[in-house]
Amino acid sequence: MKIFAIEKDLRGTTAKRCAPFLVAEAARVWRLHQSGVIRELYFRNDRDEAVLVLECRSTAHARQTLKSLPLVKKKLITFELIPLRAYPGFERLFARAVKL
Repeated sequence: MKIFAIEKDLRGTTAKRCAPFLVAEAARVWRLHQSGVIRELYFRNDRDEAVLVLECRSTAHARQTLKSLPLVKKKLITFELIPLRAYPGFERLFARAVKL
């Protein structure tokens, strides 16, 4: 299951508070990327927040996986999780042909 994860800073989070954990954060993200759990990762252009595309068994699995990130463990960030499904609209292109 693909899951869109949008980072959210928790109250009181500052760049200075995050700085000591950023190398460990990058290392953990790298391991999750190499294992195939994190399929894509970006930073928003309009603010300093990560956006991840995860491949997980469930939203619960994604939430548990993200809890392994140092910034999440330190309660500096959290993630909004959005489960995704394939776009079904292409079926409309072929509905008429099937009825014929």
